[in-house]
Amino acid sequence: MHDAQIYKANALIEASYRLSIYEQRVVLACISKVRRDEPLTDQKLYRVSAQEIAEMSGTQIGTAYQNLKAASERLFERRVSLHASPNGDGKVKVRLTRWVQTIEYDEGGGAVSLRFGTDMVPYLSQLTEQFTRYALADIAKMTSAHAVRLYELLAQWRGTGERVVSIDWLREAFQLEDRYPNIRDFKRWVVEPAIKQVNEHSPLWVKWEQRKTGRRVTHLTFTFGEKAKATPQKARKEKAKGNSGAPLRNTVGALYGIPRAVIESKARPGEGYEDTALRLLSEAKQPARG
Repeated sequence: MHDAQIYKANALIEASYRLSIYEQRVVLACISKVRRDEPLTDQKLYRVSAQEIAEMSGTQIGTAYQNLKAASERLFERRVSLHASPNGDGKVKVRLTRWVQTIEYDEGGGAVSLRFGTDMVPYLSQLTEQFTRYALADIAKMTSAHAVRLYELLAQWRGTGERVVSIDWLREAFQLEDRYPNIRDFKRWVVEPAIKQVNEHSPLWVKWEQRKTGRRVTHLTFTFGEKAKATPQKARKEKAKGNSGAPLRNTVGALYGIPRAVIESKARPGEGYEDTALRLLSEAKQPARG
């Protein structure tokens, strides 16, 4: 499952539902087994074992085994509220449905097989434009279900480097109901742990700040981008010996959402890509002086 990919319609990314981290692992592991060259149907069973869950999450096999059955049983009862059609081609009424229609637990084999609900199939297949893809490994080590959801919301807007969401919408999407009504508790138990895990375990770095409407905190702004890939130590030493003060010439791709051509043009003598990018981000946030 090392190179397994997750495909979800953006409408499902933004749907309202609540799954525990164990339920998330089961669902995502099964989604990753959907072959892109074969149609997903509501007739096929997708199987995942406790061994696979343990390997992908870095947990003990015994722990994975204990949680697998309980998670699969709860998953059968879980519902999801969908607010848009799979590819955004026309609005739909709010659709309340279930993730799965069948769960089979193999006691001796320590594995679970599930059949996705009929209404869920279009949100996991038949995807043309409005969908999000990411690697299962990106979230495999997370232990917070909120972190998985936050990562998906950021991955959906991966090319922009910023996403602003209202707290009311986020509470609805995460189905927090009456939990954490105080903004301090909401930040302490939902936002901050999710941010920490996205930064620790995913390919993205993320920062956040709150925004007020009047005196009330109403929105969160997430600024994010791809983490800089580690440069081999030998290459770093050679660069340090021969290129100190030389202009940055790699113009492929972007760092923290900033095109490398822009980073190169704004770099100061001896300043690396990452330092330049972070400085530009900081400067962009500062209010203009009149």
